[in-house]
Amino acid sequence: MKALFLNCSLKTSETASNTDALYKEAEAIFQQEGVESETIRLADYKIAYGVSDDEGDGDEWPAIFEKVKAADILIVGTPLWLGEKSSIATLAIERLYGGSSLTNEKGQSLYYNKVGGVVITGNEDGAKHAAASILYGFSHIGITVPPNVDAYWVGEAGPGDSYIEANGQKNDFSTGHAKTMAYNLIHFARIFNENPIPAKGNTME
Repeated sequence: MKALFLNCSLKTSETASNTDALYKEAEAIFQQEGVESETIRLADYKIAYGVSDDEGDGDEWPAIFEKVKAADILIVGTPLWLGEKSSIATLAIERLYGGSSLTNEKGQSLYYNKVGGVVITGNEDGAKHAAASILYGFSHIGITVPPNVDAYWVGEAGPGDSYIEANGQKNDFSTGHAKTMAYNLIHFARIFNENPIPAKGNTME
């Protein structure tokens, strides 16, 4: 099985990402369980605005979308800004939505039989709000959302240390949620690999 982590930090990969640091708690479990994991820092790419699978004219989303299609597990990671998911996370959800009319070999949304989760870090409120937004987006386009797949770390309100500087990896709540998320995603992905959702009443005509 394959897990794909779309890191929606506003920083490119030359800079350390707090969201990626929390994701690594889940990534370690994926590796232990034999799940191949790949991380893509979306800020490294030129992703066009739009709601299609290919906006043309230099749009680099199609190459990323091929990895999405190959993944069994999809996780979106985002920092919090003003209590909201990042603008890149919004862009990612919009572009994922742009592919929702495409179908698998059974005529279902190509997102059927994929499972999704979310990783969030910040030093202000908004984690549950951002998680609700992303996970609803997943469900709406056909990605299954298992229970307890929102892993987050939120430090003190206002300016202050973020996950890495604040030693967030010592926070049992956040690391525990990352562990639960990983195992639940793996469990449901295995279910769908062995017993895909039947193509009855859910094909796109």
